[in-house]
Amino acid sequence: MAHIGGIMAREQVFSCTVCGATQSKWSGRCDACGSWNTIVEDSPLATGPGKALKRGAALTLTDLATAEAPPPRTEAGVAELDRVLGGGLVAASAILVGGDPGIGKSTLLLQAAARFARNGLKVVYVTGEESAGQVQMRAQRLGLTESPVKLAAATALRDILSTLESEQPQLAIIDSIQTMWLDTVESAPGSVSQVRAAAHELTSFAKRRGIAVVMVGHVTKEGAIAGPRVVEHMVDTVLYFEGDRGHQFRILRAVKNRFGPADEIGVFEMTGKGLIEVKNPSALFLADRGAPVPGSVVFGGIEGTRPILCEIQALVAPAAPGQTRRSVVGWDGGRLAMILAVLDARAGLSFAGLDVYLNVAGGLRITEPAADLAVAMALVSAQAQRPLDPQAVVFGEISLSGGLRSVTQTENRLKEAQKLGFTAAILPTLAKRAASTGLALKEMPDLAAAVTGHLGET
Repeated sequence: MAHIGGIMAREQVFSCTVCGATQSKWSGRCDACGSWNTIVEDSPLATGPGKALKRGAALTLTDLATAEAPPPRTEAGVAELDRVLGGGLVAASAILVGGDPGIGKSTLLLQAAARFARNGLKVVYVTGEESAGQVQMRAQRLGLTESPVKLAAATALRDILSTLESEQPQLAIIDSIQTMWLDTVESAPGSVSQVRAAAHELTSFAKRRGIAVVMVGHVTKEGAIAGPRVVEHMVDTVLYFEGDRGHQFRILRAVKNRFGPADEIGVFEMTGKGLIEVKNPSALFLADRGAPVPGSVVFGGIEGTRPILCEIQALVAPAAPGQTRRSVVGWDGGRLAMILAVLDARAGLSFAGLDVYLNVAGGLRITEPAADLAVAMALVSAQAQRPLDPQAVVFGEISLSGGLRSVTQTENRLKEAQKLGFTAAILPTLAKRAASTGLALKEMPDLAAAVTGHLGET
């Protein structure tokens, strides 16, 4: 704090509306994330003169063996949504849902609100981005007008909390947290301080009154929920609604869940009547596979507790001099560069002077390292112009030494492949024998063996 004429002046603090980083002075570009024109003045919490801390009440301590009943849950009746929530909606929980603009967040939550209301919950839906008429038109298009959902259009958080206090719903949906305005914070709606304060008030209200609160959050261009990361730490569950608007598939992914497993996903299909749950995602992702072509490989993956098969496509083409391209959709570009380097150093396959394109079909995004071997085999198949066995699934992690490492839930991956009619699997050498699944297991000790085995096939 600086003293001006005997008066203590308030220290100015500036923060980035994208990443939440703070700095002491304004600048046109954020030093932390590199975004332009995102630095705004933030209002720090008021601090008074130092005072002696009053003695508080003693806490009641328990041991780790204290048995408590699991929290009661209310199922929506939509299996994919209930799966991601960990078995249903938990009272007094705060849930944050993020996703790209136009991906279908409001549609998903309006359908969820209608299902919960039909199952006996009292539901209040508050929209700050649309008028009540617009939400009613969407409800009419989705055939939800008969659902007993209470609707309001407001942005003043004080009014919203007063309404929830009097209505006492069991579920409140706030669309979105970036439009909420708290009059005790001296900054514009959507700023870091407003988002942080609004999320804190809503989360505290949910815990205090036993109401489940679902908040919609915008995402940045990098795909993370906009605002300070502390918002994700405040809430109990963080869900991301993913998908390519060019595809009809949508993925609801749990990245944090205090009441269930994280990294669980639910798969939906966007139709003219709204979102429809997909009960067998593997069959849907592989539905459009045609005749065997070079560069096409079926990956046996795991998302949360669910095995999912999907197609990985690779294309290798001559590059213009000095303009080599590496394009990736649905996978990590840095991991692709590592796989290309390992193929060159350990298997003798160079992709220098070649453009490399990699795509995960269906709009799915893969994050687990088990996809390494499937990506490598797709690249080898594309370069050699020789298709892989269309009845084989591939999975395995590749190390920098060129070795192959076993992955988790091998048996579940193999059972899912057998259920969909596959007859073989290419995988790392198993440390222990997997249960019989009826598939021909082609165990590979390292990447060089897998490449030689494919190139040696006739």
